[in-house]
Amino acid sequence: MSGIDVGEELGARAAQARALALLRIRSRALAVVITPAAVAVVLFAAGAQGHLGGPVWDGVRWAVLGVAVVVLLVAAAVAVAVARARPAVSPTVPVAEEGAPDLYRLVRELADRLGVPAPSAIALTPDCDSWLEDRTHRAHRGGAGREARNTAPVLVIGSPFLWWMRVAELRAVLAPVVAGTDSSAHPDIAAARRFVRGLDAAVADGAAPGRGALRAVPAAFTGWVARLLLRACREHAAEMERCVAATASMRAQGVDYALRIAAQEQVGLAYAGWDRLLTRVALPAWRMGRWPSRLDAGVVSALTELSRRDRLADGFTSRLGERPACDLLEEPGIADEATSLLAARLFHGGPAESGPDWAPVDWQQYPDEVVDRKWRTEAARLHRVLDAMGVPPASVADPAVPTLARVMEHLAGPGGPGGPGEELAAGIGAAVARDDAQAPAPGPAQQTASAASADTLDLWGPDPLPLFPLQPPRTGTELLADHVAAMVCCAAVDTAGAAPGLDWLDGPALLVDGERRADLAVPVLSLVEDGDPDPLRSWLAEVGVRSDKPVRLV
Repeated sequence: MSGIDVGEELGARAAQARALALLRIRSRALAVVITPAAVAVVLFAAGAQGHLGGPVWDGVRWAVLGVAVVVLLVAAAVAVAVARARPAVSPTVPVAEEGAPDLYRLVRELADRLGVPAPSAIALTPDCDSWLEDRTHRAHRGGAGREARNTAPVLVIGSPFLWWMRVAELRAVLAPVVAGTDSSAHPDIAAARRFVRGLDAAVADGAAPGRGALRAVPAAFTGWVARLLLRACREHAAEMERCVAATASMRAQGVDYALRIAAQEQVGLAYAGWDRLLTRVALPAWRMGRWPSRLDAGVVSALTELSRRDRLADGFTSRLGERPACDLLEEPGIADEATSLLAARLFHGGPAESGPDWAPVDWQQYPDEVVDRKWRTEAARLHRVLDAMGVPPASVADPAVPTLARVMEHLAGPGGPGGPGEELAAGIGAAVARDDAQAPAPGPAQQTASAASADTLDLWGPDPLPLFPLQPPRTGTELLADHVAAMVCCAAVDTAGAAPGLDWLDGPALLVDGERRADLAVPVLSLVEDGDPDPLRSWLAEVGVRSDKPVRLV
């Protein structure tokens, strides 16, 4: 037996030992519950045999019986609440076998090579990670029979992996994940996981708002009991999962191990490109009521651009000549669109369906539909705040004409303790907050009945959207700098022949003579924070922007 086989066997035994420890905690909790009943049985049996007689012992017997009945009723109520609690399921896009026969074939062949059960289904998630997920709960499968309990877990694959990785790389990365189905099939580990997940779901249900007092008190008590048990299970559960992961990794070492080392570099690169794409490119579009419908295809462009700029990424683009893993899907465009919409909901809180205020946009339309609209919307908001503050226009002849000169004169002029920029930043922050508050909130009201019933986020729980906000709230100064930069870009487009553009790593970009100008941030910050307009004036003169000319707003 090789060292890998020995390590795998030891890891499996350690995982099973931890699972048995979790099940012993469940058994001890059951023992605590039935102890009063057992004492009551002993007392009544002794009384029936003529022992422990007298009125005192009679009182003790009935008192213990009352306590036993109360404890059993409370325990039964808690057990029913834990059993009915619905464990959260990661929001994913299901992939049917008829829609990806090659992908299912790859996963099944991988499972055969590893000697483990194949996953029961495959789903995509807009994240750079892959895992197995148990969906055998009756709320997820519509039944709680033994056949449902014995179903293999679902393989969840990060959608950026399919578009960036090649087929061989994807197989190597999925090997240790698929190997985990062997531990999932072990009865002790499966029972221990169901126990822990049930407790976790009961804690979440107990903390859920929106219940009346009559239902909130029992739910809170159930949550308290579940928290006590979870605290006792924490160490064993963590060690069990660590041993399961180690065992799966050892089992997968015999499958494309050398390629997996190289593929892990692509995992890190995909994560970096995906994060930049979401925060710099997708987020501005979501804020404008548009959701890019090809995010996964966009991550390929972002990583290609990264490899062009970063000398450490040299050679990565040569991989693009190999077959991409997204070719394993019959309709990769449909899958990309579905995961892109799910990403918008998870990270921004958009509605479940498209509409006039929530429309898809492709990358060719992005500069006009997103960048230009973003600049002109922010410039219009800036001038509305200046109007509310009573700031005079720069042009006396035509006071209704919005100009960049008005903004620069105000920020460069005298002001209070924090300068004129502080008051304007506060006004911009309040205006942005009002606009965000007036935007329609995502929820069932924006969905049709059929869409609401099939919502992929229903199984996650009652948490409000977005589930994973991408950025913390921006300060007033940051918002003011963005609005001033937007005003400058509008002036450059209208008076200097510039154009809105898209940078795959930095998002909205200003193109002058077809080249991106990335040097606008410093002069804008000098004006906003220091009240110094000279750097910005020099920049405007270099580009040929007329600050006194009118700017078209939304």
